[in-house]
Amino acid sequence: MRLLSTGSDRVARDPVHHPLFARYYARFSVSAETRLGMAGVRERLLAGLSGRVIEIGAGNGLNFSHYPGTVAEVVAIEPEPLLRQLALESALRAQVPVDVVPGAAEALPVKSEAFDAAVLSLVLCSVRDVPRALSEVRRVLRPGGQVRFFEHGLGGGRLMTLTQRTLDRTVWPTLAGGCHLARQPVTALRAAGFTLGPQRQMLMPDKGPALPSSYCALGVAWRPDEPNAR
Repeated sequence: MRLLSTGSDRVARDPVHHPLFARYYARFSVSAETRLGMAGVRERLLAGLSGRVIEIGAGNGLNFSHYPGTVAEVVAIEPEPLLRQLALESALRAQVPVDVVPGAAEALPVKSEAFDAAVLSLVLCSVRDVPRALSEVRRVLRPGGQVRFFEHGLGGGRLMTLTQRTLDRTVWPTLAGGCHLARQPVTALRAAGFTLGPQRQMLMPDKGPALPSSYCALGVAWRPDEPNAR
């Protein structure tokens, strides 16, 4: 069941359209499932979820096959047209009901307090406005609802962080579909009012040289257990 709402009808000024990057990402992400161990990360990210879940920035839908049977429904938001089409195909193969819909993280087209959990998987690096996107996540979660996140961001020593910030100011967002390397997702979740739970820092890939995109955090956060928390 799709839970569309007029409560957040604002949309991003420009449509998300990165056809070249989307094609590259679709190929790379499939190989990364085994080559980089992403399938195992997805299992840990989604283990134990139940009820109604919103996944923001679903990409080509590789998370869908890892949702446990205790999940009643997944509403998957994906703004990029090619990736959304691939996600629709992945949804047909999923073991739980998945509804793939267009939308921006900063203006989720769903009702407030409609979901038990939200999944953020490699998405905060590319949203236009991180605080606004996380405000929307908080809006659509029920009081006490949880956020499962797997995000990359700022990490490493002085030289690596300088490299990340330099790439962000120059070529990286253009080449990588709006991605930024130097964001701090855990800090952003805390600033948005979420209560941080267990988390782990990890490198992807875990073997070989660390890349500017290698510094990741896998964890859980909660919306405060109070009505209309903003």
